[in-house]
Amino acid sequence: MAETFRITIAQLNPTVGDIRGNAAKARDAWAQGKAAGSDIVMTSEMFLTGYSSQDMVKKHAFTRDAMHMVETLARDCAEGPALGIGHPWLEGEKVFNAFSVLQGGQLVARMLKHHLPNYTVFDEVRQFSSGHITGPYRIGPARIGTPICEDAWFPDVPETLAESGAEMLFVPNASPYYRGKFGRRQSIMVARVIETGLPMVYLNQVGGQDDQMYDGGSFVLNPGGRLAVQLPVFDEALAHVDFERTEQGWRAKEGGKAAFPDEWEQDYRVMVETLRDYLRKCGFGKVLLGLSGGVDSALVATIAADAIGPENVRGVMMPSEYTSTHSLEDAQAVADALGLRYDTIPISGPRAAVSEALAPVFAGTEPDLTEENIQSRLRGLILMALSNKFGEMLLTTGNKSEVAVGYATIYGDMAGGYNPLKDLYKTRVFETCRWRNAHHRPWMLAPAGEVIPDRVISKPPSAELRADQKDEDSLPPYPVLDSILDGLVDREASVADLVAEGHDRATVKKVEHLLYLSEYKRFQSAPGTRLTKRSFWLDRRYPIVNRWRDDS
Repeated sequence: MAETFRITIAQLNPTVGDIRGNAAKARDAWAQGKAAGSDIVMTSEMFLTGYSSQDMVKKHAFTRDAMHMVETLARDCAEGPALGIGHPWLEGEKVFNAFSVLQGGQLVARMLKHHLPNYTVFDEVRQFSSGHITGPYRIGPARIGTPICEDAWFPDVPETLAESGAEMLFVPNASPYYRGKFGRRQSIMVARVIETGLPMVYLNQVGGQDDQMYDGGSFVLNPGGRLAVQLPVFDEALAHVDFERTEQGWRAKEGGKAAFPDEWEQDYRVMVETLRDYLRKCGFGKVLLGLSGGVDSALVATIAADAIGPENVRGVMMPSEYTSTHSLEDAQAVADALGLRYDTIPISGPRAAVSEALAPVFAGTEPDLTEENIQSRLRGLILMALSNKFGEMLLTTGNKSEVAVGYATIYGDMAGGYNPLKDLYKTRVFETCRWRNAHHRPWMLAPAGEVIPDRVISKPPSAELRADQKDEDSLPPYPVLDSILDGLVDREASVADLVAEGHDRATVKKVEHLLYLSEYKRFQSAPGTRLTKRSFWLDRRYPIVNRWRDDS
């Protein structure tokens, strides 16, 4: 009879800093693995503290708390399968990204991450010390090698493990989403499997943390790169995977293979799930936002309603004399279609009071952007007052195009605790609204159907801070603007590159100027969902004071 080996892979959603809560999730997964007769239960990278805990790992009290919990888990999970768990590890003054394997109340093996990522959102060189490469360990009949996340993105660690006797690879990860990430991730792991000739279990964390979504999508590969098991993206999942020893070595038996949604659905789901987890993990059950009748606020309202239910979302219309009848009708239509609470609070009275107070100081000056911004800031004040009074987190609604060029008022419509659209260009906002109107999924808590009326999507965008105002009065048309921003931000292209692509040089230089000029606004802006490799915050770190301009 052929030898067999069963591994339980726990694709779970930890909460950063909730060491006891995360340990409870690990115990529950271990109990399910025990009931299923597994040899080992595996959790993801840094699972015990959640990833990324950033500089918290440098606080020794925090890391020691996690280390003590590892000892507790070893005792609690002594009678049954082994348990593999990620956590920080302190040796002297050095902190390591570690993965411990516990069995029979004892430590069987401890791996320390060797390759520390220090690009895009990662800053592990700052947070951890590089560990030495640790050889394989035995659990039952199998010898397992465990490269931790980045250690599998380079060939040296897996090859060393294979040369030192590993018979299969288990890779615990905390790999966050960006558009198109999964294909790149899987192709690199296929390369490792082909190079070593060993099967691989790739386990990824799932769930939102600040701006990032860890998308799960864990999988099992057999030698040659053949997919044996595929877990879903974005959902917690537990899978018992069986291996059988053959003449060629261990091979995973075929299991379930979850289907993946397309790019538009993935982006939308990420915006919903990051908001849902941000609220849940921060302790908020309700949100509010300014519902202007425009496309951005309509999409944010829909994302929020899908995330926590329409009954927990408040939309607030704050009209002025410049608010069109269409905007009033459209905001009401969005609120009615979603089924959320809708309040109207005019700003005419507060605006008159502010104008009267400033009149002696402003005497002899002409109205300009100052008066427009007062309207926006009054709306921010009203929304923050509602947030404070009712304990509802305020959502801000600026898309990536606006965030890039500063087409938003600091301390006004930028006020808020989270921004789901922060990494979504305006042209994609329109298409995302159309996608949501045409699709509904079980994880969406808002109604199906056209929840964003077509007129909201198709009408010319306007901030409505003065008569007959349109966004294109101040900005290039959004298809042009977004194409230029894609070059300057996402591709780090030069001005000359964009001119060669057909853009007007003066327009490119104007956008470049606005981009650099608005850095101080982004520095003070709310966090928001990361969808690309060049989101504003950790992916793109520019100085606020910066006189350089591209004269190419």
